[in-house]
Amino acid sequence: MDEAPHQAWDRVRRRLRAEIGEEVYSSWFPRLELDGLARGTVRLSVPTRFLKTWIQQHYVERLTALWQEEGGAERVELIVRTAVMRGTGTGTTSTVRPIVAPGTVLRTAIEARPLAAVASAVTTPEVGNGSPLDHRLTFASYRLGDSNRLAHAAALKVAAAPTGAGPVFNPLYLHAAVGLGKTHLLQAIAAAGPEHGRRVVYLTAERFMYGFVAALKSQSAIAFKEQLRGIDTLVIDDLQFLQGKSVQQEFCHTLNALMDSGRQVVIAADRPPAELDALEERVRSRLAGGLVVEIAPLDEELRLEILSARIHALASQHPGFHVPPDVLAFIARHCGQNGRDLDGALNRLLAHNQLTARAITLEMAETAVRDLVRSTEPKRVRVDDILRIVAKHYNVTRADILSQRRTANVVKPRQIAMYLAKTLTLRSLPEIGRRFGGRDHTTVLHAVRKIEGLIGSDRAMADEVEALKRLINDE
Repeated sequence: MDEAPHQAWDRVRRRLRAEIGEEVYSSWFPRLELDGLARGTVRLSVPTRFLKTWIQQHYVERLTALWQEEGGAERVELIVRTAVMRGTGTGTTSTVRPIVAPGTVLRTAIEARPLAAVASAVTTPEVGNGSPLDHRLTFASYRLGDSNRLAHAAALKVAAAPTGAGPVFNPLYLHAAVGLGKTHLLQAIAAAGPEHGRRVVYLTAERFMYGFVAALKSQSAIAFKEQLRGIDTLVIDDLQFLQGKSVQQEFCHTLNALMDSGRQVVIAADRPPAELDALEERVRSRLAGGLVVEIAPLDEELRLEILSARIHALASQHPGFHVPPDVLAFIARHCGQNGRDLDGALNRLLAHNQLTARAITLEMAETAVRDLVRSTEPKRVRVDDILRIVAKHYNVTRADILSQRRTANVVKPRQIAMYLAKTLTLRSLPEIGRRFGGRDHTTVLHAVRKIEGLIGSDRAMADEVEALKRLINDE
């Protein structure tokens, strides 16, 4: 095959890195390789099923769009590569081979093996070793402000505890909206563990789920449990994504076993334990029994400090990259309140600067980041607030709303609460259903449409819902 696919792949990677930021790219995409291009389909390979699933769920559409623009391919296929597929003894992973024609059955070594063997070979070691760490996410690179000072102090205290000293806060539970530094602190704890003689395992909730399911399929559940229970500190990120009754039960058993034996547990999620309605009550209660710390939105001073640090890092990779103070102040003031928004704004400035060879000015910045500029900062509404206020207004309990009861005095507030959750939060229909007693997303959709229809035809109902919205927003 000629060099054109390789050149197109280089352009796709550069654009993807600029769009999503170095942090995300270096965590998930360094091992993504071009494996073949034929008949309008590009094949990209990764070494594990976990990476394939994650990229498939989050970025395959963007990869397809970039390939359509840069390489002319119409479709992206993700596969898991093996030594057989890459060619044994070649010493290289850059060979590109034509893709098998449609209708031909291609069975690789990994596809031909039993599912249990694949799960054991691919997933179990990964769980034991933890999720990949970003070497840049350390305590030294963490920027402090009023919004995150307590969380940082607690994380540092946990990380610095010597072996045998016992847990400091157990569990330490950090919660915040996306992009406010939860993962940074968790990975900093994991990175600092060996310095203090502690064996620390950092896992995303998704990796925990994959590991447990794979262990069940490969009949190695006992080994899976022993791997996690034989450590000093367990760090779990994005707990809100933990799903499945058996997975939650195993997580609860692991949590209890570690804490009862004096091991440290650190957890992060996007909401406090009481709002994790998908988890069993006993798990939420155990989580709430430790130190629960919220990381608030970044203030403008902290955003400026974070921007300055990241600009310095980008300038070391791209000599000549310079952001004037007025542009820096504009981004800090107008481009969101979390680190990911700031990264996105800087990546756009970098792309404009590198691709057009134009100096960065305030006018250019206003154009480059205009869709990131927030007009007003909306209040963060929690489903828990909606449930509490609606229950009080209609003189029912929160448990009534979440129950399976279908009496009129419960159905109406339940449907109104679902409608308000859909209109006042960013939660998806399936997630709202889970928060309302594990209901299906179609139930939520029916409730939303029902209340929308009543609001349009019943002035009293419209006034009632508006009054509830004011109560929630004034909370």
